[in-house]
Amino acid sequence: MRKPAVLSHPATRRVAVVAAIALAAAIPFAARAGSAPAHRPPSQPAKLAVAIEGRTAVSGPMSHPDLDHAGWSQPIRAAASATVHPLPATVVRGMDVSSHQGNVNWPAAATAGARFAYVKATESTTYTNPYFPQQYNGSYNAGLVRGAYHFALPDRSSGTAQADYFVSHGGGWTRDGRTLPPALDIEYNPYGPTCYGLSPASMVSWIRAFSTEVHARTGRYPVIYSTRNWWVDCTGNNAGFGATNPLWIACYCASAGTMPAGWSFQTIWQFASTGPLPGDQNYFNGSYARLQALANG
Repeated sequence: MRKPAVLSHPATRRVAVVAAIALAAAIPFAARAGSAPAHRPPSQPAKLAVAIEGRTAVSGPMSHPDLDHAGWSQPIRAAASATVHPLPATVVRGMDVSSHQGNVNWPAAATAGARFAYVKATESTTYTNPYFPQQYNGSYNAGLVRGAYHFALPDRSSGTAQADYFVSHGGGWTRDGRTLPPALDIEYNPYGPTCYGLSPASMVSWIRAFSTEVHARTGRYPVIYSTRNWWVDCTGNNAGFGATNPLWIACYCASAGTMPAGWSFQTIWQFASTGPLPGDQNYFNGSYARLQALANG
């Protein structure tokens, strides 16, 4: 998706071989067919130094929310997965970006084939992407269909509070044919226990509260970004969102894989972290006309 960020604090610089060996020794990663490799149990806090895309968390929380974005954990989790086989060039291609990409050259991205983009707006209730205006407005001005996403931290505050913060800081929606519904990035915890210390029932309640508030504020239910493994582990594979919330699935594998319960297909598939477009690489599951229909609600 991006070149690893160079962090200024020594404790957060890239841990290459040593941390990777420590992680491999402590946490077995067994590849699952059609999905990301297995990960540590949800109840086990992050105690070791873990190197993922140049980031390190050592026995405590990280302090760089700009490093957390859709798909941040996928490269290491997908290391043992099948080789990606890109779809034909006729598919609708897109990207998602955060502060990692800085000021994006949007005309160049459009020339390279980008038709849509999701831009990180917020995280929890304390962080906004400093590049959001350039990325969100720039993608629109270059002719892309664009949308905003929120990186959830369900252990920090309620779903309602984070939804309000998101909508008030870029996560809105207008029926202009060029603005995608707001999106919720709900995935592996960068700072501690995989499921944020929440039970499946509590996690479902949190997601429901976020979704309900975004709908109340914008008139749209948010797209849900996640991985099948995380959804199974942390929501108990809850089937209650498929009827209202489009699915944005992350799977760095040969196909989008088995859907989480409640969804029979994905709306967007994030399939790689690098490629011809800046940021993560995505395919929309349909024609450009269907993409516009999603934008129009």
